[in-house]
Amino acid sequence: MDLIGTILWPLKWVVSAILVGFHWIFENLGMDPSAGLTWVLSIIFLTFVVRAALIPIFVRQIKSQRRMLEVAPQLKKIQDKYKGKKDQFSREAMSRETMALYKETGTNPLSSCLPLLLQMPIFFSLYSVLHEAQINKTGIGLLTNDLAASFGNASLFGAPLHETFTNASGWEVRIIAGFMIVVMTASQFVTQLQLVAKNMSPETKESPMYRQQKMMLYVLPLIFVISGLSFPLGVMFYWLASNLWTMAQQYFVIRSMPTPGSEAALAREVRLAKKAQRRGTPAGVLAEAGAGAGAAEMEAVRITTTQRQQPVGKQRSKKNGKTK
Repeated sequence: MDLIGTILWPLKWVVSAILVGFHWIFENLGMDPSAGLTWVLSIIFLTFVVRAALIPIFVRQIKSQRRMLEVAPQLKKIQDKYKGKKDQFSREAMSRETMALYKETGTNPLSSCLPLLLQMPIFFSLYSVLHEAQINKTGIGLLTNDLAASFGNASLFGAPLHETFTNASGWEVRIIAGFMIVVMTASQFVTQLQLVAKNMSPETKESPMYRQQKMMLYVLPLIFVISGLSFPLGVMFYWLASNLWTMAQQYFVIRSMPTPGSEAALAREVRLAKKAQRRGTPAGVLAEAGAGAGAAEMEAVRITTTQRQQPVGKQRSKKNGKTK
């Protein structure tokens, strides 16, 4: 066993145990243990377990990205200050000021990549487990050789799960793989588009970070197209399920905890204001808004509810005074 295999061994054991666990559940629910659908569902639910375990890290990533977006205008000022200066002294000074800004604001540009970095060993472990089971018919841990052989021989709608788009033996594999590549690419594009179009403030859109994110909008889907051609169907189901999870998760985060000043934040202010008008209970609405809204959002709700109540109270008090 090589060094990488030794490092990934515990993860491969855990991955195989979860996969076998879900396969056992579906088998006891009456599904055919050798059917491709049973193994595909096991892979999908394995994906959900992995992504659910990464939720705390994802929350930290969102907070880190929020702080990075907030300091983006200050970072741009530092870069503009030394723009065109290529001497050693200027580069060192810009680096010192940048690091000082990160330290002062508690930001770390690498922390936003943490969930992806943590997923890579899991992905490689899954790929190794599925590849060995499908190609060599050998298992690991609770995934015995018999189960590995069952998985390696499984097919979905006539398409063997161990085949890829490039080495497909029939049109079924190419149709399913092609469809999954399109969906994977589209989901990745939508996920990145949500971030770039709706969850960035105007100041951030003037910074280099926005240009980088916009470039990734087209680069990442292209990576999925190229890599998807050489991945077995079994691995692609994991990747597709993970992409759809990410898209839904980011939609929820952008809707409930948008970046202050962004298009999503303005849309949330409107929703909160309308909700306050319908309920007519400012205190309750403001408490609900405070759970995830920023200062601007709370002020918008406060103004809306105050304007709605003031005329009624003043008019009634004046009429009552004249009557007496």
